[in-house]
Amino acid sequence: MKVLVTGASGRLAPFVIRDLRDEYDLVLSSRRQPDEEFADLPWVQGDLADAEHCADAVKGVEAIQHLGAQPGPVDHPSQRENSLKRGISLDATFKTNMLGTYYLMQAALDAGVKTVIMAGSNCALGHGFRVSGTDFPFASLPVDETHESFPEDSYSYSKRAGEDLLAMYARAYGMRCHTTRPAGITPPERRATMHENAGPASGWSDWLWCWVGSEDVASAHRLLMEAADDLPPYGAYYCNGNDTTSTDLSLDILAAHRPDLLPLAEGMSGHDSFISNAKLRAAVGWEHKTSWRDPS
Repeated sequence: MKVLVTGASGRLAPFVIRDLRDEYDLVLSSRRQPDEEFADLPWVQGDLADAEHCADAVKGVEAIQHLGAQPGPVDHPSQRENSLKRGISLDATFKTNMLGTYYLMQAALDAGVKTVIMAGSNCALGHGFRVSGTDFPFASLPVDETHESFPEDSYSYSKRAGEDLLAMYARAYGMRCHTTRPAGITPPERRATMHENAGPASGWSDWLWCWVGSEDVASAHRLLMEAADDLPPYGAYYCNGNDTTSTDLSLDILAAHRPDLLPLAEGMSGHDSFISNAKLRAAVGWEHKTSWRDPS
């Protein structure tokens, strides 16, 4: 099977490519040249926000691993000045994550692609990048896919809306579309640093101390692609580790920093993550295998 990997020069792509290359015929797409390690694989250079590039990239493809994205809200009040200094246009997040995903999905439809697995984000929940300064309105802990989303920034919104876009194509055209919601994608070298610097929570974090190993995200993407025909036409799945990045017990974090949330977390224990990966595990038998607590 021929599989297109978008965002092939990004940080997650090498792990997905390594997980797939021995069993699938891969084509890479990105603005910049991918790692030299993948020089033997065909590369289609271009921007997702270019409809012609997307049409070229999907030729002959049967499935897409859509990893390409603008990683963050470049127009966020706290990031605007730095984005402009770096020459990043303030519509970059919306153009890449929304228009680019639309162009890719339309090209996939026109080319007869049946399966699309997209790397979304836990930010679809809206708990981070809070512009208003208000606390996120948690209704339950750990959070799962039934929890309502309240995005306040262009990145979180684009990830949540991207899910709806894929769901639309699945509903309208019978495509098999699935989105992961990874949290804090962490390669081996970063896990080693986390292990060395680990400590208790010094205050509340909107990011909920969530993380996931890069290799584990790659395995989730492969498993979803391989099981797509046996799953509902569309699904979104939180993809994060079973534990937090803190040495504190999870209920102790709440007791110290958000005691108002303790009644929502009655079933939690140990270092349980504040976001549940149960749906992904049940859907495809996924397991989170990496660890920062024992990085060896």
